[in-house]
Amino acid sequence: MKKGIHPTYYPDAKITCACGNTKTVGSTKEKIEVEICSSCHPFYTGKEKLVDTAGRIEKFKRRLAKKKV
Repeated sequence: MKKGIHPTYYPDAKITCACGNTKTVGSTKEKIEVEICSSCHPFYTGKEKLVDTAGRIEKFKRRLAKKKV
């Protein structure tokens, strides 16, 4: 492999979730911040939790209310 063309590898990179959970993995970035992780994702926890992205839930509820009228 050529030297100087590959990104720096951090074997102890920290991933921080919005829920407060942290994990250590190997990555080319030293710190990674995520909104949802396996500790708080509804698929893995079995708990129903609405994850709203850009107001999609409210938009859906408004369309649903229009159809009922």
